[in-house]
Amino acid sequence: MYDSGLKVAFITGATGAIGEAIARNIAKDHNYYVVLVVRDENKAEKVTDKIKNSTGNRNVIYKIVDLSNREEIFQFASEWKNPLNVLVNNAATTPRSRQVNKNGIELQFATNVLGYFWMMQAFSGQLIESAPSRIVNVASYWAGGLNLEDLEFKKRQYNNDEAYRQSKQANRMLTSAFADKFAGQNITVVSCHPGDVNSKLSNDLGFGGHESPDQGANTPVWLSTLPHDRLESGKYYAHHRIEPCRFSQNNKEVEELYDICNSYT
Repeated sequence: MYDSGLKVAFITGATGAIGEAIARNIAKDHNYYVVLVVRDENKAEKVTDKIKNSTGNRNVIYKIVDLSNREEIFQFASEWKNPLNVLVNNAATTPRSRQVNKNGIELQFATNVLGYFWMMQAFSGQLIESAPSRIVNVASYWAGGLNLEDLEFKKRQYNNDEAYRQSKQANRMLTSAFADKFAGQNITVVSCHPGDVNSKLSNDLGFGGHESPDQGANTPVWLSTLPHDRLESGKYYAHHRIEPCRFSQNNKEVEELYDICNSYT
């Protein structure tokens, strides 16, 4: 049962290495009611119990949502009647071969880009009502190559590294777009590079990782819990500081990407 005195934090993809660490470190502060928004119920039960036991915070729950599916996200939003103070968009996938979701959308674009977009859009009402609130989009320095003419790799040969990099560029651009959309609503929207963690995702990209999950989660957790007046909406952060982001400065492409994402209904 939700305690109205607590801040609510959603973490998507919270059964992955970085996502679990983000959720656990936020849950260490018992002023937070932490919701793991995930796809796999078996993993969700285990991770939820692990976080409760390690932090002593009993206010940790999970919700099963396919974050590549617009209908499931909006259904979840329609059922969530409590506040939402912190939304951490973290869920990502990078299959080595081209796959599609149940609606035929290329899976990496659907999850890594549209999943972020739909969560921000679907929960805008709760975020506005809970203001001051914030959105933390976990992006990456490993970003670039966005092709607005072929976001789903229908024309290009699919390469999971190229698809991942363009999805992380899109996350940074959509952060700027939603910061503008929420201007004046007391909602801060930021993106960040987490850390180089050895995870299933990094392994699927052919990488390892030299940082622990807690190190990788450090900047997202910092952004999730920092006083609002110390954050600058629309910015990209790494290692606890703002980094230049040439992608989000291209206003024409940012707006075009937003409109394309908005067309997926």
